[in-house]
Amino acid sequence: MEVATGALGTLIPKLGQLLLDEYNLQKGVKKDIKFLSRELESMHAALRSVGEVPREELKEQVKIWARDVRELSYHMEDIVDTFLVRVKGPKPPSKRSAKSFLKKMMGIVTKAKTRHEIGQEIKDIKERVKEVAERRDRYKVDAIKPGKILVDPRITALYTKATDLVGIDEAREELITRLTKGDDMSAQQQRVVSIVGFGGLGKTTLAKAVYDQLRVQFDCTAFVSVSQNPDLNKLLKNMLYELDKQKHANIHSTMLEEKHLIDLAREFLENKRYLIVIDDIWDIKPWGILQCSLLENSLKSIIITTTRILDVAEQIGGCYKLKPLSHESSKKLFHGRIFGSEGKCPGQYFEVSEKILKKCGGVPLAIITTSSLLANKSGDIKEWNDVCGSIGFGLASNPSMDSMRKILLLSYYDLPSHLKACLLYLTIFPEDYKIEKERLILRWIAEDFVHCEDESQSLFELGESYFNELLNRSLIQVADKHYFNDNIIVSCRVHDMVLELICSLSREESFVTTVLGDSRQSMPSSGSTVRRLSLQNTTWPKLEMSKLRSVTIFSLTITNMMPSLSCCHLLRVLDLEDCNLKEHPSLRFVVNLFHLRYLSLAGTGYSGELPVEVVKLQFLETLRLRGTEIEELPSSIVGLTQLMFLSVGDRTSLPNGLRYLASLESLVVERLESACIAEELGHLTQLRTLGVKLTRDKEGGWDENMCTALVGSLGKLHKIQYLLVCSNYVALNLDGSVESLGNLSYLYIDTTTSLPTWIRPAILLHLSFLEIMVVQVRREDIQILGRLQALRYLYLRVSGDTQVLERFMGSPDSFPCAIKCRFYNLSMLPSTFPPGAMPRLEDFRFCIELEDFSRGEFTADDLALGHLPSLRNVEVGLCGEENVSQEVVAKVKEKLRHEADGHPNHPSLYVSAEILYQ
Repeated sequence: MEVATGALGTLIPKLGQLLLDEYNLQKGVKKDIKFLSRELESMHAALRSVGEVPREELKEQVKIWARDVRELSYHMEDIVDTFLVRVKGPKPPSKRSAKSFLKKMMGIVTKAKTRHEIGQEIKDIKERVKEVAERRDRYKVDAIKPGKILVDPRITALYTKATDLVGIDEAREELITRLTKGDDMSAQQQRVVSIVGFGGLGKTTLAKAVYDQLRVQFDCTAFVSVSQNPDLNKLLKNMLYELDKQKHANIHSTMLEEKHLIDLAREFLENKRYLIVIDDIWDIKPWGILQCSLLENSLKSIIITTTRILDVAEQIGGCYKLKPLSHESSKKLFHGRIFGSEGKCPGQYFEVSEKILKKCGGVPLAIITTSSLLANKSGDIKEWNDVCGSIGFGLASNPSMDSMRKILLLSYYDLPSHLKACLLYLTIFPEDYKIEKERLILRWIAEDFVHCEDESQSLFELGESYFNELLNRSLIQVADKHYFNDNIIVSCRVHDMVLELICSLSREESFVTTVLGDSRQSMPSSGSTVRRLSLQNTTWPKLEMSKLRSVTIFSLTITNMMPSLSCCHLLRVLDLEDCNLKEHPSLRFVVNLFHLRYLSLAGTGYSGELPVEVVKLQFLETLRLRGTEIEELPSSIVGLTQLMFLSVGDRTSLPNGLRYLASLESLVVERLESACIAEELGHLTQLRTLGVKLTRDKEGGWDENMCTALVGSLGKLHKIQYLLVCSNYVALNLDGSVESLGNLSYLYIDTTTSLPTWIRPAILLHLSFLEIMVVQVRREDIQILGRLQALRYLYLRVSGDTQVLERFMGSPDSFPCAIKCRFYNLSMLPSTFPPGAMPRLEDFRFCIELEDFSRGEFTADDLALGHLPSLRNVEVGLCGEENVSQEVVAKVKEKLRHEADGHPNHPSLYVSAEILYQ
């Protein structure tokens, strides 16, 4: 129902748009549109009520009515969008000529015809709407009682506890004992354990906990996931890459067959003690292939597998049946997520908590999803009782998929309609797929799922809040984070249990049609149309495609099947990311997809041209071209005035005229080779994200004015929040007058001659992340950085040999918000920062010039750590170890160990030779 609700939500404003004078519709047509708007608003209200009731509680005629409203709203939106496309169309040529005059006159005639056609179509739709409205009244849809739904607005910090290892200690130690201690089998023999249990019980979590604790004892390790529909070739490559990322860095780009990969793995493992986890095995056949690669070498290697199927676990061997959480651990997890700790649970909630936990049956996922639902309902005991009563009883005695579905549905029905659509949209992606956050949000925007009423907030920022809300509710999980800043989420995954749920809901709502490599497909329900298509390791299916809005293709070499897309005139999203387009000669068919809003060729290796006629795509918002071999963008691209997000790779040159892309909010350019282009960036005043890589031109020359032009442009970008400047480690002079970066929160500069003059506390009020490499650091640079009041993450590197600053004392109020500070090739001792400085610092990385200690310029007291109260991790790089006695080295290491052991937090300590950055 939420799909129909969302479709109507986007349609009603568009009908209002048609009433504007600029479209010059006849009075009778405008009257019909006003009637439709009123009727659809009533249907929208009814659908919202229907959508808040569990589907299984609705009568069949109500479900059919909702389906018809959904299809009707889609049809109407297609008509309106087609009208807008035809009326707006591509920009007319500016050149005055007889030919252009003729084109203009033909355009006027065509638009008049289009207005007449939409008038007739509106009349036809009006009759259909009347009929649907009569059935609404007949079925008394408006009288359906919605359940009480409250959105859980808890902040991110609450939900970081979703990954806490609660109640896992006993199982982890039991498994480690089984794997490492002797029983009657040979002490040198390979050991295998297979963890079995139903979805959501914590099999992967347990396997990862054992893996993390044991991995230091092995020569090489790997953790790979199989999934329900495994690609064995990719799986073997993933395993080889995990075992040795350096040796097998390019393994994924090879065309090796399974037998060759198995031989490679056996050869690599021959004389190594290895620890390998193979997660989520659904069938014994993939295990049989993988087992061939896991050579038995009598070095006490360990293999851990996880599966939901007992028969598979028994055939693998070493079956370990994972038990649900104990009652005490369940309480700890449940109350901790809601109240912070078990001790803070008010007495009136004890009884209902016990009932809820009994129904959750010790299943971590059930406990997490239920506690997320209740997190904002701690003030009303009645709502707790209502939730308790809604949970199916089956889980209490016999945990099953059906019971888990009921528990997960509680969180699903608690979502507002726009988040339900965003969640169902994830069914486009394959199982266990890492879904890039930016890619997902941009696609949501293209599908009209994101509606922004506050002009101060961008569509992407609002979409990001949708993403965070799904994350907070434990409906999606973090897959990858930023390498240095844990607060930046790069990609997500969908838990298997949640994916099974939303796939079934998507089928019921005819939301996404999925075709898998084994010809299985998730087809729309009867009476529905295919509108979103996901092809996963398969060829083009035989489907009616005239109404397609979205096409996503995974892992295909695309050749002859692509021209068939030319008939998909309503297509909004075409995502070919990471498909193989190297052999595809042309994408000319794309220029006729006038509704297109999102086009991604990223990672395809496409080497053809982007057609000049791409300017016809006047509604295009996102164009992703990184990872292609396109040499140059056509000059016509500057006519795409609606383009908001553009990314191009290091093989692609930009045309002049970028200033006309006035709607751009995000621009990533890996080949900036002229001052002219750098100057034009200053005209893109809507930019919030800018990533540029300054490069030499095709003849190998370097435009010396690029830096000056770039800095001049930065001074005009008042909305910029994320800025990345790269130069392939060529030192840049980025000094200049910049006063406009008050919104900047993230800054990355790979190499600069010195700290840019515009990095100042008075200018960068919101800068929280800074990564920079400089040729020379001055004492006052450290003092300036220390006064950046919002700075939380600092990554400062010096190019070349380690630089030693003369002794100085920083301010006691420096780095007030810093959580991580890492200094490379810069001798920066803890004594530089007096008590009071760095009060929140948890992760501290610095280096020591040992010769200074040998000469007595620094003493052991300079290594004191006790005045940094929040320390959790300390890393120290030792410089010049070959130039001093081992006695000096030993004394320094001993002092560092003493300081770490004596610190109240007992931070971890890692000491190594310093790495030089040239």
